[in-house]
Amino acid sequence: MEKFEQRQPVPLRLLLVLSASLIFAFNINTFVHSASLFPGGFAGVALLIQKSFKDFLGVALPYSALTYALNAIPIVIGFRFIGKKFTVLSCVLIVVSGLAADFLPYIMLTDDKILCAVFGGLLNALAVSLCLFAESSSGGTDFIAIYIAERTGRSAWNIIFAFNCIVLCIAGILFGWDAALYSIIFQYTSTQAIDFMYKKYAKTTLLIITSRPAEVYNVIRAQTNHDATLFTGTGLYSGKERSLLYSVVSSSESGHLEKAIRLTDPDAFINVLQSKAIIGKFFRRSND
Repeated sequence: MEKFEQRQPVPLRLLLVLSASLIFAFNINTFVHSASLFPGGFAGVALLIQKSFKDFLGVALPYSALTYALNAIPIVIGFRFIGKKFTVLSCVLIVVSGLAADFLPYIMLTDDKILCAVFGGLLNALAVSLCLFAESSSGGTDFIAIYIAERTGRSAWNIIFAFNCIVLCIAGILFGWDAALYSIIFQYTSTQAIDFMYKKYAKTTLLIITSRPAEVYNVIRAQTNHDATLFTGTGLYSGKERSLLYSVVSSSESGHLEKAIRLTDPDAFINVLQSKAIIGKFFRRSND
């Protein structure tokens, strides 16, 4: 019973990706265009190039063609270093969202730039999170961020945020600082929301005091493929020998694992700690 090997079925993953594609396109054609914002990653770069050609050269370039060209090299990185199914699903999102953004009508829900920045950022985070839950990405810098996270075990979303800020500074120089500064609010909202919703690369330390160490360890191993270290000591109040299991798991696994441990040993005492960083070997399931 190696639950860590189970993956979501491909049809469900495809449905999540298609949903994310439409959310991306809707967001671009509503909040982003309404406030002249520049979203994150290569989507923002594509919109920056598109606006530059239109305003300075009078040439209208399709958004889809630009985002396809920008994603060419990241797609190669995805196929070579991340996973083929992962990259194919990401390509589906890039293609569908690009076409949808070109052909869906523009809709102005509000002209308040703060509302556009905040709710546009939240909508962007929802779309990115759907991609990640589908074990795919939104392309562009997400390929690079996931590649870094897979290799280092550290979250790369703040690196993406820094890259986006550089792009927005260029946009500010070319088109004025109002849109660029509102776009930073958009990016910050999106980055923090993604970090809150998606926990695969965050780590949780579990300290478990139990009278059934072997059974609890089997649960940890079966559900996460992570190991544990056993310590023995004495409960000072009871004077009885107690067992302490120490294990580090992905934060996305922690909630289900804690419930399973409580079912195995209802009297278990579990201390849950957030781990800032892990140095050493740590099991991570690779993308397919």
